[in-house]
Amino acid sequence: MSLIQKHGKNIAGRDFIVGDLHGQYDLLIEAMARVDFDKIKDRLFCVGDLIDRGADSMKCLSLPFEPWFFGVRGNHEMLALEALERGGNAESLWMINGGTWASKENRTEVRQILFEALAYLPYARQVEVMGQQVGIVHAEPPTDWSMIEDAGPAEKEQIVWGRSRIKRMDKAPVTGIDAVVVGHTIIEQPTWLGNVFYIDTGAFQTGRLTLINAQEVLA
Repeated sequence: MSLIQKHGKNIAGRDFIVGDLHGQYDLLIEAMARVDFDKIKDRLFCVGDLIDRGADSMKCLSLPFEPWFFGVRGNHEMLALEALERGGNAESLWMINGGTWASKENRTEVRQILFEALAYLPYARQVEVMGQQVGIVHAEPPTDWSMIEDAGPAEKEQIVWGRSRIKRMDKAPVTGIDAVVVGHTIIEQPTWLGNVFYIDTGAFQTGRLTLINAQEVLA
């Protein structure tokens, strides 16, 4: 599977981007209702972390199979993958970080659905919006967007786990892309650093799930 999936302009409807879900399925449905989301015409892009910490993680893990949903993989999907493949310390790490929901589900089914879902969760997506290009990764983009195409293990780790940019409050723009939307790091309200927009408002803690029209990123 390609590390990045590119999407042309939505000529039929609107595009929306939503923050980390973490099993908050009901909050997602409420947010979609508020914008009158049309599953036939509209598209919903997600910055990853569909699972863990929330009771409806299994429902959220099934979202990648919906024709209107387009996610990227987050660190929690990768934690789950490691745990289900290796067990041991990886299993303990997953449980500590919100994976306990899986113990209430059929383990074989969780494993199968996760593996199948990951085929629909690339490391990055790129969407044409109003003639410009919006990138989506879970945690942190490289300094040059084109580097994703050939990302190695270190770059992949940065994409799903990185926080160095926000720790430094680095406002240097990511080149090769007009804007990038990310999650991973919980912030009080959606925040810009250069052309990178952070939208994880910690839905599992705060009850606030950020869902924005993609055009707002370019406004």
